[in-house]
Amino acid sequence: MLKFDDKGLIPAIIQDARNSEVLMLGYMNKEALKRTISSGDVWFYSRSRQELWHKGETSGNFLKLSSIIKDCDSDTLLIKAVPTGPVCHTGNRTCFFQQLEDKDTP
Repeated sequence: MLKFDDKGLIPAIIQDARNSEVLMLGYMNKEALKRTISSGDVWFYSRSRQELWHKGETSGNFLKLSSIIKDCDSDTLLIKAVPTGPVCHTGNRTCFFQQLEDKDTP
């Protein structure tokens, strides 16, 4: 059984199914997970907007579901997907493109 947090969310790491590159981290609630499974497109729950978010609905850059794997504690998902374009809202292929700098650390 999946373990959602006290807000009803579970983290979802998105990985490119073709080359294993980590693309982004998002959060899902039960409805986002159900829609992902039923539609074949990846859905999230937007914590800032407090609503379901169909990745690509605005940008046209969808994530096509390949597989969903849960971790050993059942509290994180690894979603393998094929992106149809850049994943990051900045236009970058992945959200992980910035090197950590000294100024970033406490």
